[in-house]
Amino acid sequence: MADEQTMTDLKDLAGAVEGTVAPAAPTAPLREKQVDKQGRAYATGRRKDAVARVWVKPGTGKITVNGRDQEVYFARPTLRLVINQPFGLTERTGQYDVIATVKGGGLSGQAGAVLHGIAQALTRFEPALRSPVKAAGFLTRDSRAVERKKYGKAKARRSFQFSKR
Repeated sequence: MADEQTMTDLKDLAGAVEGTVAPAAPTAPLREKQVDKQGRAYATGRRKDAVARVWVKPGTGKITVNGRDQEVYFARPTLRLVINQPFGLTERTGQYDVIATVKGGGLSGQAGAVLHGIAQALTRFEPALRSPVKAAGFLTRDSRAVERKKYGKAKARRSFQFSKR
């Protein structure tokens, strides 16, 4: 049949493999830093019906949304936590200023859109941060949206109350 190998041949083969230097695992190619003339990285974030345009630049950690401070615009602490997640993950809290303009949707969707935009802009400013941010799922657009109401139903899936008589 094919070449028959004995145990000694396999042993010699294993020794030859151990003696060679294995090539380094290929890493993902680093992307280029994308900044404008003012030194800012731009990205668009989307969530539900909200669209956020986000600019990130080195600074003191000030986040401005639609011309207002984040504490004023997003009064709920949970929404502010959502926005700051990419900075906490990459250990860059207080190192970047964020300017965001958001349109459409409600506050929760807008916070998700700003999160998505910050994560994208951060990876454009520092391409080395792409893998941890992507692993956390911040670069993926959350496509879940409200299901439309169907005819003959009270809501999207809820039926009207059944009456026997």
